[in-house]
Amino acid sequence: MKLPKAAVERIIRNAGAERVSGEAVEELRSAIEELGAEIAADASEMADYAGRKTIEKEDIDMAVRH
Repeated sequence: MKLPKAAVERIIRNAGAERVSGEAVEELRSAIEELGAEIAADASEMADYAGRKTIEKEDIDMAVRH
């Protein structure tokens, strides 16, 4: 799954950038997707450990802090 380029560019612009290269957007998009997949995997393990099939907000919170 690919995040929309416009959304990623908006993140960069909201951080203060006036101009953003296409390569910068692609690099951040890749990083966000990689980190997101790691967080989701950790959250899934936490839900499984708790005996649930559903990932809850708390699982995501704990995975982010992990």
